[in-house]
Amino acid sequence: MNALATRQAAVQRLRTERFDVLVVGAGITGAGVALDAAARGLRVALVDQGDFASGTSSKSSKLIHGGLRYLQQGDVGLVYEALHERQRLLRNAPHLVRVLPFMIPVMTRDGVVSRKIARALGSALWMYDLTGGWRVGRLHRRLRADKALTHMPTMNAEKLSSAYLYFDAEADDARLTLALAQSAVDRGAVVVNYCGVTALRKDGNSNALSGASLRTHEGEEFDVNAHVVVNATGVWGDALRRMDEGGDSTTIRPAKGIHITVPWELVRNDIAVVIPVPGDKRSLFVVPHMPNGDGTYRYTYVGTTDTDYRGSIDDPQCTRSDIDYCLRALNKAVTGGRAITPDDVVGTWAGLRPLVVSSDGSDVKGRTADLSRRHKVIVSDTGMVTITGGKLTTYRKMAEHTVDAALDVMRRRLDSPQGSTNSDPHMPRVRRCATKRLALHGATSRDRDDHLVSRFGTQAGAVRQLISDDPSLGTPLVGGLPYLRAEALYAARHEMVVTLEDVLSRRLRGLLYDRNATRHAAETTAQLIAPELGWDATRVNEEVKRFLELCAHEVEFATA
Repeated sequence: MNALATRQAAVQRLRTERFDVLVVGAGITGAGVALDAAARGLRVALVDQGDFASGTSSKSSKLIHGGLRYLQQGDVGLVYEALHERQRLLRNAPHLVRVLPFMIPVMTRDGVVSRKIARALGSALWMYDLTGGWRVGRLHRRLRADKALTHMPTMNAEKLSSAYLYFDAEADDARLTLALAQSAVDRGAVVVNYCGVTALRKDGNSNALSGASLRTHEGEEFDVNAHVVVNATGVWGDALRRMDEGGDSTTIRPAKGIHITVPWELVRNDIAVVIPVPGDKRSLFVVPHMPNGDGTYRYTYVGTTDTDYRGSIDDPQCTRSDIDYCLRALNKAVTGGRAITPDDVVGTWAGLRPLVVSSDGSDVKGRTADLSRRHKVIVSDTGMVTITGGKLTTYRKMAEHTVDAALDVMRRRLDSPQGSTNSDPHMPRVRRCATKRLALHGATSRDRDDHLVSRFGTQAGAVRQLISDDPSLGTPLVGGLPYLRAEALYAARHEMVVTLEDVLSRRLRGLLYDRNATRHAAETTAQLIAPELGWDATRVNEEVKRFLELCAHEVEFATA
């Protein structure tokens, strides 16, 4: 089947089948819930009003880590859990997740870490290793100043005393989310993006949720039946809870995190480096990205901020003040020939963390950076299961807890005298959670340094076959970026693409790393994928226009 037929078949299944679990929200958490439930043998549907990972899950720091600062805040349990999940991801998705060295400079004065507290940091890193950091096969170590400078030669050598080196991991967050959704499909789940909930359906006898009313991107409206509805919508979670229960209760406090991308030669770091924010208690990550294969990189990105957010949750943006915040820290850390300016910034992204507010509201006014990254599962009186909070690294554990709660709801409902009008007469046979050692779609540990393998895993051969059939598809899609035309075509054909933005922002990450170059590729990309998606000339023009408006919108905020 072509891409259109595949989507139509999935929508038809939503219309006609009954599901054990309907998961609303296809970010990293929702996709993880769908996979966990499907792997246990449940009938699963996953929907999202937008694209996979189109919210927070494509706009993270791209780090799979325990969180050293959480250890310093005393949350040892969270770090322990996250480091265990980090190791599982390294094993289950080796093509997408890889070890990333981090360096913390120790400065003689006015730096991230003075000599006065260097010993305390060393103790914290030993604790990090013992908590689970050692599982990557490497322990932290102290570096002499000259060795530290080889990893970031633009640092101020006169102030540098030494550095600490430790290890975490990184991943393309959007492609990791997509791999989870594809893995769920591999196990029988129905997965449809651009299909939003317009209403929740309730059983007339028990007032228990029995499904939802949906509307697709194409305007189709229909109902879907499910024993349990899971709310995995992140910062939109309270809105769906209010649709369920009414009222105005608040469980989520959004915190904005932004990142900026600059040309690598302005920084020249070959590993991730932690730098201080002047006048703040926070630090930022400086991460090299897109290796050239000779020890150099194309870009470095810097982030993330952690600030309270009061604007529209549908449109978080990186502002000029956000950029200035990051550049102050970056320019303080490097001593190149000139200051890095906003004109050097070639890409930005902004996302919202769904931080959990305590039940007594005591943390509503504190710093968002100090709020816990732990997750919380909430079950409403109608049986909706809401999962909120957490972090990218711990999505699998969050999903496991969520499906456990969903199964409890199903058991109680089927055991109750009223039952449910759309219930089966018995519980399905459910296996135990199977995701701890479940390889994700495309997983392979072979040739991971190959560009296509690092993005498509075992499907890289299919992308190469497209190039073999048409050598023009082996040419770059976006000037200066490593993405090939074949990647966009493969995405349109096999990765549930609906819009041009899906390709240029999430299947390929061009918009994040070089907005201007990607903008110039919009027209040719739309023409390339149009036959796969059934677009006529009018639709092509609409998609290009919409993408260019998106780029202009980002620029407007970044320069205001």
